[in-house]
Amino acid sequence: MSKLTDSFGRQISYLRLAVTDRCNLRCQYCMPAHGIDIVDRKELLTFKEMYRITRVLSELGVNKVRLTGGEPFVRKGFVDFLEMLDFNDLLDEINITTNGVLISKHIEKIEQLKVKSINLSIDSLKKDKFAEITRRDVFDDVYETLEILEKSSINLKLNIVVQSGINTDEIIDFVELTKHKNIAVRFIEEMPFNGVGQKEVKEVWNYNRIIKEIEDNYKTLTKLVDGKSSTSRNFKIDNYTGTFGIIPAFTRTICDDCNRIRITSTGMFKNCLFDDGVFNIRDFIREGASNDDLKKMFLSIVAKKPKDGFVAEKQRKSNVSESMSTIGG
Repeated sequence: MSKLTDSFGRQISYLRLAVTDRCNLRCQYCMPAHGIDIVDRKELLTFKEMYRITRVLSELGVNKVRLTGGEPFVRKGFVDFLEMLDFNDLLDEINITTNGVLISKHIEKIEQLKVKSINLSIDSLKKDKFAEITRRDVFDDVYETLEILEKSSINLKLNIVVQSGINTDEIIDFVELTKHKNIAVRFIEEMPFNGVGQKEVKEVWNYNRIIKEIEDNYKTLTKLVDGKSSTSRNFKIDNYTGTFGIIPAFTRTICDDCNRIRITSTGMFKNCLFDDGVFNIRDFIREGASNDDLKKMFLSIVAKKPKDGFVAEKQRKSNVSESMSTIGG
């Protein structure tokens, strides 16, 4: 059986699939205060189409799927889709990225599925600042979700987008969460996917700046061995329970062994976060494509995957101004 392999010899085994472009928060780094232009529901991939796409890709070597949004739990029937996806015997892992507002009542059911980890987006531990960042007063709900997930059988990762002049004073507070909690805190370089474009900042909080901030506060910091194709550079404070990592998403020093592809909620296939979409799978399916047609298309598209995010960005036909809610966070 053919495997998805690009021209640089990288085998693709990881799909990030957005199930919706809708979100119940309005995070400043993700979208404008008024939100984004939400697509009509008939333009979204159906769950049946998503399952078919995922199954075909798994037959080509994809064994890990991350479900994103928008906010996936906003879409009606999402938990039923999780159960459907659980039947795919070629998938080793199903993971979810969520803002934590709606998931808590589903955690017990999710624990029974192939869901290995949940990435919880939480950019501040201060209620007022959280409301300022997200433009919604739901901090208590999100932190309660954090506590429930930390005690569950699901691996919990916290995603913190480091924003100059907003939450950089909380970096150490987040690291301190790992002292007694079995969690992985991950600091993410801010990217220009907010529906407006890259904003000007007084201080650039990239990987080097973030790690220096932490090193200045801890004498016993150990670099961990990163897994193959890991998006984060991971560390541990000696004698702490959890770990922390930094994702150099904007400076793009993690591209060399990339094993990821993306499909947006409207079926746009993306070889890279920084490209503007290379093929609409939804339209191809609705025009009557067979599974063999899909396989041939996926193989040909992935063969053209760019070397890194810088090349992908140069090849774009439009400016980088989408919302992460549209792309799939």
